[in-house]
Amino acid sequence: MINKKPTLEKLTPSFGSSILVKRHSEKADRLNAYWHFHPELELVYVNKGQGKTHIGNHLSYFNNSQLILIGSNLPHNGFADRLTANGSETTIQFKSNFLGNDFVKIPEMAGINALFERAKKGIRFQVETKAYIGPKIDELLESEGLERILKLLNILDYLAKTEDYGLLNADGFAFEAEAQDSAKIGAIFKYVNKNFQQHIALDEIADVVSMTIPAFCRYFKKATGKTFTQIVNEYRVVHATKLLSEESNMSIADVCFECGFNNFSHFNKVFNDITGKSASSYRKEIKLIIQ
Repeated sequence: MINKKPTLEKLTPSFGSSILVKRHSEKADRLNAYWHFHPELELVYVNKGQGKTHIGNHLSYFNNSQLILIGSNLPHNGFADRLTANGSETTIQFKSNFLGNDFVKIPEMAGINALFERAKKGIRFQVETKAYIGPKIDELLESEGLERILKLLNILDYLAKTEDYGLLNADGFAFEAEAQDSAKIGAIFKYVNKNFQQHIALDEIADVVSMTIPAFCRYFKKATGKTFTQIVNEYRVVHATKLLSEESNMSIADVCFECGFNNFSHFNKVFNDITGKSASSYRKEIKLIIQ
């Protein structure tokens, strides 16, 4: 298990509600989408959009739609890079005990509790479930009070019973972390998200948080469990999966340099280390899926 400590995000439910429901119908500011986590679970439904899925150790690119349940304290990044015509991204955020500690313990909640436990590894629901549950998630936006809670329970009950899903992190990790220094980590990831296509020198990123290079390296490794170079490479590989997934004639060598790598053999090695397959194999698999 990898010990990582991304930014803690504090969430506040809507006034008079124990859950937070929100919809994005326009392109979100992805410069503010950084590696973060929160104790609330997050159910995300993207309808007609494209973007990256970066949850725990899982890295991929989706096209059209997706339905994902992210468990408590599971690190993740932003999702939709672009919403297509009539597209939207709806998120529901709630704590596992949003109905109270006693209610969670009743026998009828056993299936949903098991769902919450599976969600710690990240769950992606497949086409049939996505088609059925997606519209019901959007209906929550028009509901309030007890009606909204009952509809959410029905959604969770369905998701707990379906077998139409896959886990994103077979060796997934979730963790508890303190909020201290969260602003500093947030500033680092925002900078990387904006500049990963260029070379980022250690003195440059250390200066962002007003630290010396040795102090920054020690701090970053302790906070994330990885070196700064490893994190930058993860961002680059996620971007590479996007470019390889698009219907373009861009060569793999061009993808390599577009993502910020300056050595093709190094790109191939890093891509394989992170995704478990070569860039050419990844592109072939994506083409088969599209066909």
